[in-house]
Amino acid sequence: MCALRIFCLAGLLSPLLAQAQPAANSPAPLPEIHQLMKEVQEHQKALDKVRENYTYTSLQTTQDLDSNGHVTQTKSTENEDFFVNSHVIERIVKKDGKPLDSHDEQKETERVTKLVEKAEKTPPGQPLEGPQISISRVLEIMDVRNPRREDYHGRSAIVFDFVGRKDAKTHGLAEDASKKLQGTLWIDEADREVAHMEVSFDDNFHVAGGLVANIQKGSSFRFDQAQVNGELWLPTGAEANVQARIMLLKGIREHFTERDYDFKRFHVDTQQGKDAKAVPEKKP
Repeated sequence: MCALRIFCLAGLLSPLLAQAQPAANSPAPLPEIHQLMKEVQEHQKALDKVRENYTYTSLQTTQDLDSNGHVTQTKSTENEDFFVNSHVIERIVKKDGKPLDSHDEQKETERVTKLVEKAEKTPPGQPLEGPQISISRVLEIMDVRNPRREDYHGRSAIVFDFVGRKDAKTHGLAEDASKKLQGTLWIDEADREVAHMEVSFDDNFHVAGGLVANIQKGSSFRFDQAQVNGELWLPTGAEANVQARIMLLKGIREHFTERDYDFKRFHVDTQQGKDAKAVPEKKP
């Protein structure tokens, strides 16, 4: 999720667009991208509380690949996802298709409980774990190119490409990584929500000069969202292809996919006292 925040924020830089008055019956002018992304951010903040009324299932699959691209190992986790104070929390319920045993379930409950407590104390917009880049810094690091309007899944989308500026002065892991990224972002024009995103490293990225890790050029990431129940947008899937070398020794080639589904609106069953829990709402 931290990587996802970094990539979504990367669309905030833009040149000013022409302000010419369109002729009659011509398409509406493209919005100014700075303003568009501010509206996306403000709209998402307004929906954060609504998101906390939803749970969904995420199935995450990781395939280890050899140098020829053949799968050598496949691992998967099935999670229950929910939101606390705008932060997404994932609770593992299955590993490799099998429910957790009692020991692992207890450990997972303890982990999630601590994460929920941390989320409650962490302001929205700040990361629970890992690095995060601020909006103002993204504006200075990224260039936006080729803004346009496209049809995406039957809806109008504002689309633009972005690329990190190599000459930008950066500090910290997230900022340094942003300079190495290029990609394309699709914004649903009516709802001002990120509908689709594709990002890749256009150069090798060295962590601690390559001593800790070296993420190779071509590593890529894709993310999708869609409207749920006509009320708000939630993640529907993601995909990543990563090639890296860890600690100068271990080479990693992985293909990761995530499928999000079974979205449910819930309420808290207050009759349970200390054992209060989320209960799916019955459909009328």
